[in-house]
Amino acid sequence: MVTEGLIEEEKLHSFNIPQYTPLPKEVRREVQKQGSFSIDCLEVFEVDWGVFDTDFDPNVVSEDEAYIMARCIRAVAEPLLVDCFGEEIIDEVFKRFRAKLTDHMSKEEIALVNIVTSLKKIT
Repeated sequence: MVTEGLIEEEKLHSFNIPQYTPLPKEVRREVQKQGSFSIDCLEVFEVDWGVFDTDFDPNVVSEDEAYIMARCIRAVAEPLLVDCFGEEIIDEVFKRFRAKLTDHMSKEEIALVNIVTSLKKIT
């Protein structure tokens, strides 16, 4: 998008979304290290994007799965992108992102997970 003149190169290089996805054992270790809580429950769930598709076939990646995933990412990232690059490019960014996801998902399985914890305050 820089080469097309849609965004400025300086803005691209200054944009950063720091993200770290911890392993369950890292979450457990940090809770124990902090010491104010005990872990009541710690579970890991794989996000099943196909569950939204009524004709789900685990051997077929539909564009709908990429659309759902892109929409979820957009819900989180859009305000940050708008702040840095402006509102006018957002639809194009996520149109391209969805196309890349569709291509990538057709070549390999993408597994996204959520870690859910229930903590108890140590008294």
